[in-house]
Amino acid sequence: MEEILTAPRSPWQNPFAERLIGTIRRECLDHVVVLNDRHLRRLLGDYLHHYHRWRCHRSLEMDCPVPRATQGPEVGSVVEVAEAAGLYRHYERRAA
Repeated sequence: MEEILTAPRSPWQNPFAERLIGTIRRECLDHVVVLNDRHLRRLLGDYLHHYHRWRCHRSLEMDCPVPRATQGPEVGSVVEVAEAAGLYRHYERRAA
């Protein structure tokens, strides 16, 4: 592995990090007031859990990085599940 130095505030030199930071800011941090370091860590943990398990990604053909099992109608009815104190929501089937 070789270290490559980049200039600060130069998004064209490190597009992957800039894209991730921008996504976290737009989808998570712009919607809440961060109270302290512990609160920020919890928010980022909740967001990354949501990002990897439920958020659709175009590059993955609208799937998420951690593949989900397909749930048929026989599993139960569709319910809304709130995450991160209601900041994110996903839908899944649960037995009644």
